[in-house]
Amino acid sequence: MQKPVANENEKEVKSVDLIVSKADTEGNITYVNPIFMKISGYKQGELYDMPHSMLRHPDMPKVIFKYLWENIQKGNDVSSYVKNLCKDGSFYWVLATVKMAKNPDGSFRNYMSTRRAISERAKEKISALYKRLLEIEQSSGVEASEQELEKFLQENGVSDVHSFNQLMLEINK
Repeated sequence: MQKPVANENEKEVKSVDLIVSKADTEGNITYVNPIFMKISGYKQGELYDMPHSMLRHPDMPKVIFKYLWENIQKGNDVSSYVKNLCKDGSFYWVLATVKMAKNPDGSFRNYMSTRRAISERAKEKISALYKRLLEIEQSSGVEASEQELEKFLQENGVSDVHSFNQLMLEINK
């Protein structure tokens, strides 16, 4: 399936919407709920076994997903803002919480992501940060972008993934 071309149309995620997906060890989609399909514009069969990255909007800096994957693979839950790409090229913003689900014996089951609406304040603040990170990535690479993200996190008192998650929740108020 070919990735859509992004346009400037934003789809609304309502405060009552809860978008859910599950993925395998490689990040390929194994489950989506009806709200996910409604907002993204994809049918269930179009998404299964597709990499989650096909939903990545081009405005998203790679360093955000690097941070997310490094932490969830360690077993940490991570909450982060994501701008996703819809089938028709439109986009939607969410606060995604991603965690690793385990079987009763402790073995890996899947990655699960729940996504909720975000505030206009959060959208403005995060859009500006992501724009800056993306510009740095494009001019100097992901490592330079990672240094800029670390600077932002230090300025906001973030020392670990738990304080990162708390900052994300605070920004959404």
